[in-house]
Amino acid sequence: MKIEKLNEMINSGEGITVEFKQSKTKLNRDVFESVCAFLNRNGGHLFLGVNDSGCIVGIDPEEIDKMKKDFITSMNNPLKISPTF
Repeated sequence: MKIEKLNEMINSGEGITVEFKQSKTKLNRDVFESVCAFLNRNGGHLFLGVNDSGCIVGIDPEEIDKMKKDFITSMNNPLKISPTF
């Protein structure tokens, strides 16, 4: 997806298919609730490093790889998402 489209989605704000999570250093519990909601509807876009106002706050560069790994691991953990994605 092009940066222009991503910025357009962020500028349009949260909705049924767009969710913002500040998550600067770790995945918050509500990230999984949002993923579950998207999986139970028609999908959606989850933006990490964006606060509820749509301001891009970023993710701590030292935490990016760990957050990616944690996200993938959690999507395959039936205690977090059931059935697993």
